[in-house]
Amino acid sequence: MKTVILCGGLGTRIRDVADNIPKPMISVGNFPILWHIMKYYSSFNYNDFILCLGYKGQVIKDFFLNYEAHTNDFTITLGSQKPITYHSNHSEAGWGVTLADTGQETMTGGRVKRAQKYVQGEENFMLTYGDGVGDINIEELVKFHKAHGKIMTITGVRPPGRFGEIMSDSNGLISEFNEKPQASGGRISGGFFVCNYKVFDYLDDRENLIFEQEPMRKLVKDGQLMVYEHNGFWQPMDTYRDYQFLNGLYDNKKAPWVVW
Repeated sequence: MKTVILCGGLGTRIRDVADNIPKPMISVGNFPILWHIMKYYSSFNYNDFILCLGYKGQVIKDFFLNYEAHTNDFTITLGSQKPITYHSNHSEAGWGVTLADTGQETMTGGRVKRAQKYVQGEENFMLTYGDGVGDINIEELVKFHKAHGKIMTITGVRPPGRFGEIMSDSNGLISEFNEKPQASGGRISGGFFVCNYKVFDYLDDRENLIFEQEPMRKLVKDGQLMVYEHNGFWQPMDTYRDYQFLNGLYDNKKAPWVVW
């Protein structure tokens, strides 16, 4: 099953981290968050990716065109025709990565539609955003989707708290402080969708078609949209604060999505 990743947004809320690269290329540790998402899917043996590019898409193209150099130590003899010698290995051998230019200003619905030709022949495909990580059980998600027989499954997550949560007794003595806890209220869409190919009947390639609005509303109206409830970790990188949080987890070896 192929995985479509939306990588074309402007990322205006996180420009204070980096405004010269697209948001999916902002690093967590030494690698872009996009790489972390792909590694997570790959840990479940889903290694065929379609990246829907837009804003500064050339940066993403350059990363994959030069992937061996980005991920290995190497020796190059200048002025020589000798091949480059790589001194280390990576575990991404065999990944298929299609880099699809889906338009500079295209919204999410148009981007998915423009990726249709790369998933032809697939009964189902996965779809997610290029800026969010989690510890969703992909195998259980796919099993749930195939069992209910509807067109699309959304992963419903608890929204992360934007502020520290304080627990105290009746006298005001703090007993617990949780930095960015998972909220205990209602669920929101966390991406990590599974789609039947029939989802394209609800899409067209208009630049202004927003996947999360008109198409999803029609799917709801037709009784074709299901939610897979995820109670574990999920976190987008929307702001500088999110960037610091995700990097803090990774640097301290507490990143729940790092299972490789």
